[in-house]
Amino acid sequence: MSDRQFRRLRSTGLPLAALLAATTMVGVAGAVPASAAPSAEPKDGVRAGLEQLMKDDRYPAALASTTARGGQVHNYAVGVADLRTKARVPVDGRVRAGSNTKTFTAVVVLQLVAEGKVELDAPIDRYLPGLVRGEGIDGRKITVRQLLQHTSGLPNYTDFLSDDPFGEDRHRYYQPRDLLDVAFAHKALFAPGAKWSYSNTNYIVAGLLIERITGRPFAEQVAKRVIEPLGLRHTYAPAAGDQGIRGAHPRGYHASGPGGAMNDVTELDPSWGWAAGSLITSPSDLNRFFSALMGGRLLKPAQLTEMKTTVPMPDRPGLATEAYGLGLIRTQLSCGEVAWGHGGKIPGFYTYPRVTEDGRAAAIAVTAVSTDPQADQRVEALADKILCAK
Repeated sequence: MSDRQFRRLRSTGLPLAALLAATTMVGVAGAVPASAAPSAEPKDGVRAGLEQLMKDDRYPAALASTTARGGQVHNYAVGVADLRTKARVPVDGRVRAGSNTKTFTAVVVLQLVAEGKVELDAPIDRYLPGLVRGEGIDGRKITVRQLLQHTSGLPNYTDFLSDDPFGEDRHRYYQPRDLLDVAFAHKALFAPGAKWSYSNTNYIVAGLLIERITGRPFAEQVAKRVIEPLGLRHTYAPAAGDQGIRGAHPRGYHASGPGGAMNDVTELDPSWGWAAGSLITSPSDLNRFFSALMGGRLLKPAQLTEMKTTVPMPDRPGLATEAYGLGLIRTQLSCGEVAWGHGGKIPGFYTYPRVTEDGRAAAIAVTAVSTDPQADQRVEALADKILCAK
């Protein structure tokens, strides 16, 4: 997912000046509330990896959650939660999930497929007649599968929104159809099915599909079908107008320029992300969600197979060999094993979860987002190292 494709679902976080002296760390075994006191760190190298991320890219904080093959969970938090107060980072604190939201959205759509209410290879126009229209854009030729797979050719609306995290758009409320108006004012990128290109527009349409089929709000359906059944205590979809993060959480930051001061962008209106990127979660909840998904707890075998059927991601440079399914990314680890997850960027936060097919999991979150692609690769490399450790 290139920087251009992630515009507005990322921050342009830049190096932070000397704050590493304030670093703290906690590591705990098992599922521990964010407010719990720290216990001894397991000797598995995760703390060192998180501290190295902070040293390399000057993040105010880095969090991680890992699940071992036997199911043992460890949560970590390194750095400071608040640059002003120097408060310690809450263990398993809540963060903005960014595009990890897409996997939740895809799960709900695939559940509707299993219920016989949606067909993957039906045109979206069957369910949302006349909605998807524009220059070279015709919902009668774009299938539900192509939306979830990013092969629809729909232009990415976030390419045309302001990416200034300090501007007025940060606090603007968008209706989903406002976002589609932005996208459909531009011509299609290519004919449906001809190529792959990451577009947040696909998942705004998918969210509207969920609402049309169920007759209920997107946020309610995600909560009812995914969050509540899995007991994801730290995960929720913000209500309209909710610009903060509920519960224990680190602040999210954006650098004002190269070497510039870090500015707090924790409060923002995530409506511009909606079904493509608005959820709030925690590292351990991300692991729990992706592990349950891969373990067959959310989808029937036929739909999970469809979700895991991938196409190449040609514009995704980076550390790992990756391919895109239906709201799900397949990653070839350096040790030859396969892991599944997604990833998400939004001003103030970058989250990167991956789970293996034998139940190991690693989710990393940092509290700023860098324009340097190597910064992302260093986060990915740490997750790879954790999952490949024997």
